[in-house]
Amino acid sequence: MDIHEYQAKQLLSKFGVSIPPGEVVYQTHEAENIVTWLNEDKIVVKAQVHAGGRGKAGGIKICSNDSEVIKTVDKMIGMKIITPQTTESGKIVRRVYLEKGYQIQNELYLCITIDRETGGNTIIYSKQGGVNIEDVSEKNPEEIHSIKVAPGSNLLTHHARTIVYGLGLSGSIAKKAQKNLLSIYKAFVELDAAMIEVNPFAVTKDGEVLVLDCKASFDDNALYRQRGVAEMKDENEYDPLELEAARHDLNYVKLEGNIGLMVNGAGLSMATMDIIKYYGGEAANFMDVAGAATPERVAAAFKLIYKDPDVKGILINIFGGMMRCNDIATGLVNASKEVGLSKPLVVRLEGTNVEMGMDILKNSGFPIKPVETMEQAAKDVVAMVKEKK
Repeated sequence: MDIHEYQAKQLLSKFGVSIPPGEVVYQTHEAENIVTWLNEDKIVVKAQVHAGGRGKAGGIKICSNDSEVIKTVDKMIGMKIITPQTTESGKIVRRVYLEKGYQIQNELYLCITIDRETGGNTIIYSKQGGVNIEDVSEKNPEEIHSIKVAPGSNLLTHHARTIVYGLGLSGSIAKKAQKNLLSIYKAFVELDAAMIEVNPFAVTKDGEVLVLDCKASFDDNALYRQRGVAEMKDENEYDPLELEAARHDLNYVKLEGNIGLMVNGAGLSMATMDIIKYYGGEAANFMDVAGAATPERVAAAFKLIYKDPDVKGILINIFGGMMRCNDIATGLVNASKEVGLSKPLVVRLEGTNVEMGMDILKNSGFPIKPVETMEQAAKDVVAMVKEKK
């Protein structure tokens, strides 16, 4: 789960991390009170969306007086931001963050993330922070460094010292940066974060060390013990189909193709996506209906895929172990009755009660095509979608 910048900063501040004073606003008139409270010569206005690259897309503005702040907020709320990290349709700005502006001496980069190879954590850092960090990683990868922390280990003082000196800091500034780094790492571990990225991790001209921008992502499986984090979820930032899938405990990710997939198991799901691609098609989604499923849950999954306007054909590929094939077939037929099936539907079932399931599909009265193999299913659905164009 992702959260907004201002929410990430609120969490970090509870661990003693230095952040600029600021406040979020949802409507223009709220900004009038905030600028009075901040009482700063320079205020930064930041669009709050789950995407990087906001500055280049007009989502971050530095204002030098109160009237400029209010005008900027009025223009920014409701605007559409399109960055390399959004879709072509972009994201609508529904909230804006106002914070004190600083004169920056150095913009550094810092990121803590889970290391999938070791099971521990990795800290990535660079002297070359700021809006062009992607260019640095592409053109000057030697400027980006990392340090691994073993599973179950804390970030120790000597680790933090190594990183801080690697950032080119010394003296009192290095001590401030080290304190912040240790606190950020503590927050990362205690909040069950998957990633905390600070860019820029800034040194100001008056010697302060601050988190000026922050992204944070969290492990969905740990949210049951992180209620404060879970309550920060902004559903406006998520695909509506993905939200609906989560309500039915379905693993769903929207993709860019036109063939909807419903599969059980992540491995089989990826193999199905691969074979669709092999025969010239493109998957419209990743869908894993893992575990035991009732006809009602199968119907909910099918209707969710069918609802996607990009889907021109659907492939069901399920191995019925705990999930009995007759239950799967019943759920599909019930869902077809509700949606009035008009899109090509190819079904490959295997496992418990497969003959019973195939009979239900064949006698459903709907244009459902049962097949015996995954290869045949992929060939058929790709051909049917191409014929429909």
